Amino acid sequence: MAEQVREKADGSFAPMEIILDGSCDLLEYYGDSPEVAGMVLPGDVRKTLELLDDQSVQCVVTSPPYWSLRDYGIDGQIGLTESMYSYIEELNAVFLQVKRVLRDDGTLWLNIGDSYTSGNRGWRAPDKKNPARAMSKRPKTPAGLKEKELIGLPWRLAFALQESGWYLRSEIIWQKPNVQPESVRDRVTREHEQLFLLSKSPKYKYDVEAVKGPNGRRLRDVWTIKTRPNPYARGHFATFPEELVERCLKIATSEDDVVLDPFLGSGTTAAVASKLGRKFVGTELNPDYIEIANTRLQHLGLKTKRVTR
Repeated sequence: MAEQVREKADGSFAPMEIILDGSCDLLEYYGDSPEVAGMVLPGDVRKTLELLDDQSVQCVVTSPPYWSLRDYGIDGQIGLTESMYSYIEELNAVFLQVKRVLRDDGTLWLNIGDSYTSGNRGWRAPDKKNPARAMSKRPKTPAGLKEKELIGLPWRLAFALQESGWYLRSEIIWQKPNVQPESVRDRVTREHEQLFLLSKSPKYKYDVEAVKGPNGRRLRDVWTIKTRPNPYARGHFATFPEELVERCLKIATSEDDVVLDPFLGSGTTAAVASKLGRKFVGTELNPDYIEIANTRLQHLGLKTKRVTR
């Protein structure tokens, strides 16, 4: 049985005696107090999320592996399924678990990028600036689509989540002004990705005054944020910037709230949560990325403890 979560007078959850409903190996993180500041659960997200209690996190900020974009070389990774439709089904199942562990007044901020059909070319050439881009095998053009076609995957996933009961509240355009030019010569270079705001309920925690746009205006749905090199990433090229996560957490959480990233990667969500005084939970399949995230969190002054609970 999981330990009982204490609730504060304002209805938010207190620190993390939290949320595990089962035994597992994990990394715990501590600041200056003896209370757990965060935890990272190694393993397949489809199993690790089952260990978390219902309604145990306030907010989720995440960017899952994109379909057919990179081979991370890990058995069980999401994103290399032959069928795009199977990929969407896999993510939909993951986010049903996310929905279970999210509080009724919680929100999900989902960053997902689009891609093009491969034209039935079964490989992708290497890129000097991004070696991880190369793939020895790529899936065929999905049924119902044509060669050289924009897939529209972010919206396909968003609609699948909507059908599963999520409230689809906003599409935010993350515009990347320093994006690298693409090599294609018969369309414009893409410089944006989608960030979807979803909720469990029609009413949810949202501080409209927490983040302002230019000249103090109400925040708009186009966020111009540069991509930035991550000194901890070492081969993890799909990192979103801290500023993107910071906006989400300032809007959707308060101090001591629990933030989840089910696809932790290099640990950006956990790092930003810690800086803002939030608690964090991350799950990650790739042991190399767990070490990257661990190093990053230790550089913030957090102490690590490997435990079995």
